[in-house]
Amino acid sequence: MEKRDYYEVLGLQKGASDAEIKKAYRQMAKKYHPDLNPDNPEAEAKFKEVNEANDVLSDPDKKARYDQFGFAGVDPSYGAGAGSGGSGGFGGFGGFSGGFSGGVDLGDIFDNIFGGGFSGGSRSNPNAPRRGSDIVVSLSIGFMEACKGITHDIEINRVETCEECGGSGAKKGTTAKTCPDCRGTGKVNVRQQTMFGMMQTTKTCGKCGGKGKVIDTPCPACGGNGVSQKKTTITVNIPAGINDGQTIRLAGKGNAGTNGGSRGDLKVRISVRPDKVFERDGDNILVEVPLTYTQAALGAEIDIPTIDGSMKFTIPAGTQPGKVFTIKGKGVQHCQRNGRGDQLVSVFVEVPTNLNKKQKEALQAFEDTLEGKNYSKRTSFFDKIKDLFNGEQ
Repeated sequence: MEKRDYYEVLGLQKGASDAEIKKAYRQMAKKYHPDLNPDNPEAEAKFKEVNEANDVLSDPDKKARYDQFGFAGVDPSYGAGAGSGGSGGFGGFGGFSGGFSGGVDLGDIFDNIFGGGFSGGSRSNPNAPRRGSDIVVSLSIGFMEACKGITHDIEINRVETCEECGGSGAKKGTTAKTCPDCRGTGKVNVRQQTMFGMMQTTKTCGKCGGKGKVIDTPCPACGGNGVSQKKTTITVNIPAGINDGQTIRLAGKGNAGTNGGSRGDLKVRISVRPDKVFERDGDNILVEVPLTYTQAALGAEIDIPTIDGSMKFTIPAGTQPGKVFTIKGKGVQHCQRNGRGDQLVSVFVEVPTNLNKKQKEALQAFEDTLEGKNYSKRTSFFDKIKDLFNGEQ
């Protein structure tokens, strides 16, 4: 497969700064790391490609050679056959044959960025305990379940240590052996004579695949992997007052580690379905309640819905549309402290429709009895209009 430009691999433009290269590498390496993409050959290939690109671009000497000569400046096998003085490739630059001699160690700088525990690089012990990866799942719950809290069982597929071999990967009664090629380091040094001179590169051991150990008789249950996927049911306690978009972390409920490493975590992202009656604003509950014209004018005792059930509430006489009443302590449980939010009741007056003749006459007769003092806002409004047209400010 034809190589991709190293800058393109990291999503950068040529001439990117060291800080930009380092940042892009962190993001891409995490995105494609095998621990986060188990059994994904495409991600594994991307991960190797990202490492190769960073190996060159993070080294000032190699980056300079790559910027000037492309792949031929950093890969001895690239363009092989274009001999000195030939018409293509790199033959015209034969004078550089000894300029980089002395055995340049390309190394593996993954550990320098992630501290050795993330990738198992050249300086880390490939058989050291490694923490298992986290599992992220989404869980949809109802509005009232979020307000009140609920216990919910979820089924996940997670990596478990093989019970048959105890995670060693070797058949029961046998053991894995130290790799004779890399002597347990997981890496081998390769020296090659190139047009630049003798160069030394550090590569993943091909015999053990970087594990540092070889298994002559693999465990039949896990195929030598030491782990296997298993369906597991986990009980999640969702606290009262949790909000849409929040995440519950269950420590040690994720994928099993390797070489005796601890488990990862289980992260449950909560999605709250909307309610037909209530809305939520922080820890406050919002509800709209319709009133009849008579209830608003004369006042009335009505039933108000709350998350605890229906309750009686007194509407004072003369209540105007849009008035908001506050009922203390009838909102959602605070997650970080004791107590609850409030319920905010917004009222609106529903104007009657489909009136018959008798109703219209009765309403008109009632309207004829009203005076300006019965409509203070209406009277004030028309007084302002009158002043406007009379030139008074």
